[in-house]
Amino acid sequence: MKATIWHNPKCSKSREALELLHDKGVDVEVVKYLESKPSKEEIEEILSKLHISARELMRTKEDLYKELELKSVMDEQMLVAAMVENPKLIERPIVITQKGVVIGRPPEKVLELF
Repeated sequence: MKATIWHNPKCSKSREALELLHDKGVDVEVVKYLESKPSKEEIEEILSKLHISARELMRTKEDLYKELELKSVMDEQMLVAAMVENPKLIERPIVITQKGVVIGRPPEKVLELF
């Protein structure tokens, strides 16, 4: 099986999820989303597949979230735009397969796709 992971190598949860995928023998495409920022369309597609709001995809405890005062923003498109501009705000890791999409929190959640 093939999978894509939106990965941050500095994040322990992201590293654990990637290791679980490798242990399962999954062919993984690693996207370092902090370096190659996802587009508005890619983020919207993830939101659609997860059936969640933009805020639910955000790291709301991140200092940047507080600095940008995003708690008071109710407009979905503005929240998506903030994630496009600042991918650090995107919850990680995100694993994408033909079967579906999951946020790997906890990392074992990625195993639901296999």
